[in-house]
Parts: sequence; structure tokens; C-alpha cells
Amino acid sequence: MNTGLKTVFLVIGFLLIILGFFMIIPYIVEITIGDKTHTFLLSSIFSIFIGSLMVISNQTEDRMLNIKQAFMMTTFSWVAITLFASIPFMYSSLNLSFTDSFFESMSGITTTGSTILDNIEKASKGVLIWRAILQWLGGIGIIVMAITVLPLLNIGGMSLFKSEGIEFEKILPSSKAIALATTRIYFILTVICALSFWIFGMDYFDAVAHALTTISTGGFSTHSKSIGFYDSVSIETTAMIFIIAGSIPFLTYLKYLKGDKKAFFTDDQIKGFLQFVIFASIIIIIYSYFFVKESIPHNIRESVFNVVSIITGTGFTTEDFGTWGNFSMFFFLILMFVGGCTASTTCGIKIFRFQIVNLFISKQIKQIIYPNGVFPIKYKNQIINEGILTSVLTFVFLYIFIYFILSALLSMTGLDFVTSVSAAATALSNVGPGLGDVIGPNGNFKSLPDLSKWYLSFAMLLGRLELFSVLVFFLPSFWRD
Repeated sequence: MNTGLKTVFLVIGFLLIILGFFMIIPYIVEITIGDKTHTFLLSSIFSIFIGSLMVISNQTEDRMLNIKQAFMMTTFSWVAITLFASIPFMYSSLNLSFTDSFFESMSGITTTGSTILDNIEKASKGVLIWRAILQWLGGIGIIVMAITVLPLLNIGGMSLFKSEGIEFEKILPSSKAIALATTRIYFILTVICALSFWIFGMDYFDAVAHALTTISTGGFSTHSKSIGFYDSVSIETTAMIFIIAGSIPFLTYLKYLKGDKKAFFTDDQIKGFLQFVIFASIIIIIYSYFFVKESIPHNIRESVFNVVSIITGTGFTTEDFGTWGNFSMFFFLILMFVGGCTASTTCGIKIFRFQIVNLFISKQIKQIIYPNGVFPIKYKNQIINEGILTSVLTFVFLYIFIYFILSALLSMTGLDFVTSVSAAATALSNVGPGLGDVIGPNGNFKSLPDLSKWYLSFAMLLGRLELFSVLVFFLPSFWRD
């Protein structure tokens, strides 16, 4: 085995060891409340053992990776973590099948939030906190990847942010230092979020569990009614604040801490993201006022919360917005594709790609009016070259194309139209709930055929790893030397 592959398996080994140690947390929770099962302890020992074997057997002095091996490390790591993270689900008191366990684990680690649990309150405290931990780990995992790995792989225009990583390497000595600094910020935000939830009425356990899934924009809850269980304006407001905190570039936090006090106000992505949230909220508020016929305060409260939750792919819900009428179902389906900023915990196509597509369309219109004019596309004070523009446009086209293919495949498994199209959207964009009676905010994915769950699991991985990190493995040329 060449040194590059050794490094790939070495990294996976370390990640499995880390995952194993995190499994001890739900074990401690369960023995604290008197549960005598040892599922998490045994799963922890097994994960650490296999991870240690991989580390020991793949030691190498040269730990450099080429592009092909970087793709392998990215995808294989997430698949391996998902497999090992599903073990506690499979052997818990829930008695889940391998398919259901893998689906729940993939939904957790990709911060999707779709669940096969039909009665969440029946799950043990250990299982509930494990679901939350998976989303928290998935959130920080994708941030670190977006900062250190994806820009180098030139995926969907991510190379546009390569210069920001270089800029920080002048301040912090390496990508490792950037990752550690980002993790500290992520942890601090999680702690503040948990304390805020506790102050506003959640018990200790729920506060911690929801903080883990809020800052990661994951959306797993400890209750079947999600955040709506609490019926609290304070809790919903707190959730929105920290969802947005997890949706903006974490490099911006580093810029602010390094002295750039205007960082949050000058970032094009953040401004575009907040403007879109406000615009979408106004649309659904106006619609709700005229067609849902609720009071104005209620309309504003429900509309803004659910818009923020769906745009960012968090998936917390307070009401079944599918009952607000056909327009709301269509509107929220569109919102599922948007996502937040790059280098955040969010999902979807991402705001910066919509901004670049908008600039491209604007340029084309100007070119029609002024055929001899020169209209360079500038974003973040950079001129967008043809390579980045092509990469962004290809990503958006491929994203939509895969969505239609996935919808068709799901319909072939026997799902109805609304379930098929919304399940495809929510999985590919890592949102969580779908639309309709089956997988809507008040439903779950348990009744779906196993084949549908495997399609959706694959879609979650595709969406979380920006499509190309996974699709390259289907190219014969990728496997040639």
C-alpha cells in the first residue's frame, strides 16, 4: 500500500478513536439514570479497538496526500464514521434494523435531522444524546473540511475561498491551528446556547441536547413535536439566534477575534444570507396573514422561525407548515435548496453560489444591451475567472439534475409525488423534515421502503460533501493511475 493510502486509513483510524471516546458520553448518561445496558460502552471499545488497529498498521513518515487520496479521505471518513456510529442504534432497546440504524446515523452525522423514530420520547436518554452528539460532530466536521480541504479540491467554486485560508495561515501557523481555533469557537457557542436554553425553561438534558443540534443546524430534538413542544417565544428566539450563528462563515469569527471588528458587516455572504432570510420571511408572513387567517403576532412568530429553520437546513419545527396551503408547501420546498454560507454548518446549494449565478445573469443581460461592453464579475473584491464560474454553474446544474433523478427513483419505490419530491429535497439539502402526511413536520421516515432509505442515505452524503467528493468515485478515470 502506498504512503498516501496509508495516510487515508490513518486519518480514518484516528477519527474512529475519537468517535469511540464520544460514545462514552451516552454511556455515562445511561448509567447515571440507572440504565444497566452496556451498548454504548461495548460500541466504544469496538470503535477504539478498530481505530487503533488502523492507526498502528498505517504508520508512515510521509503523510502527504494527492488530490485523488484527498477525495478518498473525505468520503471514506464520513462513511466509516456513519457505519460505526450506527452500531449503538442497532443494539439499543429500539431494536432497529441495519438499514434504519444506518439511516439514523447518516442523518445525524450529515446534520440532516430526518428520523425513523416514530415516538422519540420512547428512546433512551443515551440514544437521544448520541443523536445530538453525532450532529454536533458533523457540524464541526464540515466546517473544518470547508476551511481546509474543499477549497483545495476546487469543488463547486469553493476555490474562491482558498485565499481566505492562506490569509489565516499568515496569522495562525497552519491549517491545524485554524481548525483548532474554529473548534474552540464552535464549543463556546454551544455552551452559551445550552445555558440560554436552560435559562428560558429547558431542563439540563434538553438544553444540552438542543444546543448540540442547534449550533450544528442539525435539527434532532428530544421530543416528537420538536421545538414546538415548549411553545415558548424565548426558546424559539434563542434557537433562531444560534441557528444563524451556525449559518455564517466561521472564518468571520476568527477575523473578528483577530481585530477586524467590521467582519460581520462587510462579508458579502452574510449580507446576502440575512437579506434572503428577511425577504423570504416577509413573503410567508404576508401569505399567512391573508390565507392562514391567524393573528399577526402568531403569523410573524411561526413564519420567521420556520423560514430560518428550513433555509439553514436545521429542520426544527413549531407547526406543520404543510397545512398552511399549497403555496406554503411549494415555497418551503424551494427554501430547502438555499442553505447558508460556506464554511458554516449549513447545507444546500449555499448563498455564495446564488450570488454568483445572479451576477452571471446580470452580466448576460448587460451584454445583450451593450454587445461591446466589458462586464467583469466581481465577488468579495475578486474578479471571478472562467474556471470558478464554470465550477459554480456546473455544481448548481448537477445539483438540480440529481434532485430530479432522486425524486424519480423514490417514486419508483412506491412513494407518492409529494413525499418523493420533498424527501429528495430534504435529503440532498440535509434539511430534515419533508412535506405531506408521511414525512412532514409531524411525520417520520420509518414507514418508507428500505430501498428509499438507502437512496436517501446516499443523497444525504452527496449533499453534505458537496456532490463531487462522492461522484468522482463513479468515474473510471479516477481509478486509473
